[in-house]
Amino acid sequence: MNRIFLHKNDLDCYLQESDRKAIEDIERMYLPTLDLSPAIARGDAKAIESLVETHRAIGHRLAEIAKANGRIHAYSFETPMEMHDEASRLIAKLRSPETSHEEFIYYTQRAYEMMFSYVFSAKRIGKKRSIIQPTPVTLPVQNYAVHRIPDIDDLIRNSVICVMLRGALLPSMIISKEIEDCSSDGYLTPFELFRIKRDETKSEEDMAYVLDLDRSFFSLDELDGRDWIFADPMNATGGSMITIAKYLKEQGVKPRRIIFINVISALKGALRITRAIEEAEVYTLWLDPMLNDKAYILPGLGDAGDRLNGRDEGCERNMIQLIADYGADIVNLYRNQVRKIESAVLG
Repeated sequence: MNRIFLHKNDLDCYLQESDRKAIEDIERMYLPTLDLSPAIARGDAKAIESLVETHRAIGHRLAEIAKANGRIHAYSFETPMEMHDEASRLIAKLRSPETSHEEFIYYTQRAYEMMFSYVFSAKRIGKKRSIIQPTPVTLPVQNYAVHRIPDIDDLIRNSVICVMLRGALLPSMIISKEIEDCSSDGYLTPFELFRIKRDETKSEEDMAYVLDLDRSFFSLDELDGRDWIFADPMNATGGSMITIAKYLKEQGVKPRRIIFINVISALKGALRITRAIEEAEVYTLWLDPMLNDKAYILPGLGDAGDRLNGRDEGCERNMIQLIADYGADIVNLYRNQVRKIESAVLG
């Protein structure tokens, strides 16, 4: 089989000494909160107060680390407090084990709409354009409304969506539709599809990442010199994205820039990506402290792929099967994106 492998040691070699110290600092702050778990489950007020104070301190330290890095952008650190409050409520819903499959899809859509507005904000871009919108009101004459929105045309005409399959499929479709809706001419992004998995039998200390080229669908020519946009709800280790980017660059393909958009990113994963890939910027709704021994994010929200797509029964579903299982409402909402993906998979 035609596969590319990347191992955990390959990732850690990119970290600087200051990064290692920052990761150790955060882990030292967070680990004691795990000992509070039984008392919190009993509703112990002192344990809850201690947890709140520790998370507040961790948040301040994470904000300092992200600011010093310069290419890690956390929505909750860079937006006004009222917007931070909205993000916090949304992340709480996504974390909750009681959030149903349908609700998880709904909150993921909300999260990525917020993240798109954050990444492509007028403040960040520096210019706007006017939309002259006719309305259904025709008395006494046809009515028109004027709306000012960020002028993103120059930023997105060069973009392609890079999908790391499963959990990244729906978020990638959401970002592509946002680009289509906000561009002046309905620009429809190409989709480049990568089949990559990490070896779940391994621990965080010896994790391996496997890019299956035989089951991926991408064009080197379409990727060269373009803006690569990755949208994956969870960035735990950064290994999948780094594996793909390093492989493509070894084939002589150069991105103009790389934008990685997450709902939750672990500090270690964000640091690895920005150190390993000079063109990469990480944008996340929320920055979480650390990984456990299985390389899952703490506190995290579980397996985002399973919560978005449902569990596979027997054989693992392919891309077209995943889209079909989203149902008619999702397929119709993202019909142009679905056609692009079908074209990439079916040739």
